[in-house]
Amino acid sequence: MQYIKAIFKFNSIEEYQQDLLISDLADLGFDTFEDSESGFTAFVIKDNFDEQELQTLLGNYSAEFITDYTLEDVADENWNAEWEKNFSPLIIDDVCYVRATFHEPQPSYPYEIVIDPKMSFGTGHHQTTTMMMQYILAADLKDKAVLDMGCGTAILAILAAKLGAKRLVAIDYDEVCYDSTLENAALNHVDNLQALCGSKEVIPDELYEVIFANINRNILLDQIQRYAEVLKPEGKIFFSGFYLDPDLGLITAECAKYGIKYVDHKQNGEWVAAQFEKK
Repeated sequence: MQYIKAIFKFNSIEEYQQDLLISDLADLGFDTFEDSESGFTAFVIKDNFDEQELQTLLGNYSAEFITDYTLEDVADENWNAEWEKNFSPLIIDDVCYVRATFHEPQPSYPYEIVIDPKMSFGTGHHQTTTMMMQYILAADLKDKAVLDMGCGTAILAILAAKLGAKRLVAIDYDEVCYDSTLENAALNHVDNLQALCGSKEVIPDELYEVIFANINRNILLDQIQRYAEVLKPEGKIFFSGFYLDPDLGLITAECAKYGIKYVDHKQNGEWVAAQFEKK
């Protein structure tokens, strides 16, 4: 699958402005982001890219900061080299060690996850993924059925497996993420994970005790009703991929329509993760 990378440079930008731009770019199909000294680089599937949409979006920001960008094709065979250059190991709450295949194992940590990210999102480095992993590490997942929506590399589902989940369904609309999910499950010896390519329409008509959904506000709002249909009473949902205001309020209100109540939330920079429970 061919990707394009957009290299953004800024004269002046606040962190919250950059986070807002990243969220808007995600709505245009950009699915992976890397920081740089002068801005950041964003990746999008070439077939999904519309430069006119990008220019229109950037025009909305012109009053806040000046941006310049360049576009480059990314050859498939160069992606692993890019990740080897930029992907460093990650430690979550001193108990979970996330590494790539080219890093040395660290058996001193109770949980080790091996991720070969390729072009899929979710190595744990982004604040949203980190907060979701913190929630998962604190949850009781033993013998639970888990649904992971927008699974990316399947890092969340793999962590759930290591914590004793008995059945896992991991779903992403991107074929690269689907392939990555299968490969990473095999790398981590997870054999109870079902990977599906699609969105809410492919969610199996089964019940789950726990749902993960690290996507973005608009997709979450669209899919909450379907989550409610497959979530068991007393089941938990962990959301991330959005901001505190107004996103958390909108998501809380939508969940309330289906008997899913807000429990608490975490915040890291401008990003938020939240825990909900079905009453």
